[in-house]
Amino acid sequence: MCGSYSIVPGDKFYQRFNISQALDSLKSNYNVKPGYMMPVITGKMLSLMKWGLIPSWAKDPSIGYKMINARAESVMEKPSFRKPFAKQRCLIPASGFYEWQKAGIEKLPFFIRLKSVDLFSFAGLYDIWKDARGKEISSYTIITTGPNELIAPIHNRMPVILEKESEENWLEESADMSKLIGMLKPFPENKMEAYPVSRAVNYGGNNSEELIKPVKTEKQVTLF
Repeated sequence: MCGSYSIVPGDKFYQRFNISQALDSLKSNYNVKPGYMMPVITGKMLSLMKWGLIPSWAKDPSIGYKMINARAESVMEKPSFRKPFAKQRCLIPASGFYEWQKAGIEKLPFFIRLKSVDLFSFAGLYDIWKDARGKEISSYTIITTGPNELIAPIHNRMPVILEKESEENWLEESADMSKLIGMLKPFPENKMEAYPVSRAVNYGGNNSEELIKPVKTEKQVTLF
């Protein structure tokens, strides 16, 4: 699964994703947790959405906390994701993500990022839910797949990271379903790096650059 990630927009965020309109505020967040309002790209539009997809037909919006991820293997079958996969795909900008490795009774956090770029995108889905008064909540989920060789010693799932040249196709309303499914694969491990970080990332209130800095630990399993 993917339960926490980071985004450091930098000066070239809008250029990187070819977006013309800007949000009033786009700040760095080193510890994004479920329930946070985060930037999401649909078409050429950038907007804030809540992490944890709330299906349009849901009776209770709290269901979103159970839907922070959608498994690639069943995304076309699950009622919550079937329609969004067909019509409501999105990009979730990120700079890296965290996974936790079991080490005895402990879980050690690792930060994982791409080697050559500061910004990339997860493959995502979104939906719009309305309450009894008609107030809308836009929310999203991150699609996950099996791990590549770098991630496998840390966790048995990883988020789907799209190649930059695939992002536009992912957002196309009339995209071929078989081609979309083909994008839901592990990102090449040779383009990524992973290293242990502080347990401070376990707490949502912590949000600083210190969280993504490597730390020394004798308990992590060798990755290769």
